Amino acid sequence: MSDHEEHKPESLIEKITEKLHDSSSSSDSDGDSKISELKSKVFRLFGREKPVHKVFGGGKPADLLLWKDKKLSGGILGGVTVIWFLFEVLEYHMLTLVCHSLILTLAILFLWSNASTFIHKSPPKIPEISIPEKPVLEIVSSLRIEINRGLAAIRDIASGKDLKKFLSVIAGLWFVSIISNCYNFLTLVYILVVLLFSVPVVYDKYEDKIDPLAEKAWIEIKKQYAVLDAKVLCKIPRSLKELKEKKKL
Repeated sequence: MSDHEEHKPESLIEKITEKLHDSSSSSDSDGDSKISELKSKVFRLFGREKPVHKVFGGGKPADLLLWKDKKLSGGILGGVTVIWFLFEVLEYHMLTLVCHSLILTLAILFLWSNASTFIHKSPPKIPEISIPEKPVLEIVSSLRIEINRGLAAIRDIASGKDLKKFLSVIAGLWFVSIISNCYNFLTLVYILVVLLFSVPVVYDKYEDKIDPLAEKAWIEIKKQYAVLDAKVLCKIPRSLKELKEKKKL
């Protein structure tokens, strides 16, 4: 009897603890769902819903841009910096650099191959390098698709269907032409590479601080655009046909 009486309160205690555990686990799950809902409502730059690594494709390019492999990312950025320094600061020419590099490489390999018989060491193993066909065809195919898209967009703009798009493209090209007067092509490419290797990793690290500032800036841009649209853009006809109809009226 005593054993049965002692077992009874223990079972009640176990039931109470199980209920408390179930309630705490359900509250935790509710809290997690609320947190996920709040995170989904948080403003993200460019309206993204995925992590920064997934936005850049989630493969090796994303690893390089986000410095997952610090040695490789630093090596690429350092190599680009050396190339920019040689061509822009030292004013080295591309053909001269290629010729000098080939002269140095061939001379070292030639002397090493001939000297190996005298110093009793194995000659250098020069690998057979060949360009595979499949990656080249894939790159050319992707370039062809992008070029065709660009040509289709140019044709659509030049056809006179959308005057606003035409004016925005002209303004963008004019802005690029101003920048190109200040910097040459190689410097612009180097600036873009530096931005690609710095901006994504900084944003990935401090996104919780950058997104609220970006939200405030985006709201202000929307306000200014609404004012511009009400005063200027809405008065611009979308096409030349619409302009002729307004003149007839």
